[in-house]
Amino acid sequence: MHPLFQLSTRKYKDEIELIKKAMMELEGICNIKNGCMISEPFTRAGWTFFNIQLSSDLSSRIEKSGMMEGAGGYRIAEQLKNFLGHFLEARGIQARIEKIDY
Repeated sequence: MHPLFQLSTRKYKDEIELIKKAMMELEGICNIKNGCMISEPFTRAGWTFFNIQLSSDLSSRIEKSGMMEGAGGYRIAEQLKNFLGHFLEARGIQARIEKIDY
């Protein structure tokens, strides 16, 4: 399974580079190459939306490593979304994150 999340931001140009850097950092922590894919953005009502899809290897490594401990949520998908949201927020990224598919 490849978890898919939608991010939305009002500051896409400022935040996309921070998001790419944070995702490369997460891949490095997990020792996974090409662990995520960021889709092309689209804009609606002043917000820019884009998707991040995690590879099954990256999501499995995150789940098994204990990184999601304290992320909150009853299901793995919700915990992964909360973990990823906190991970990005800790790096100064203010994008909203929603789970699309897990």
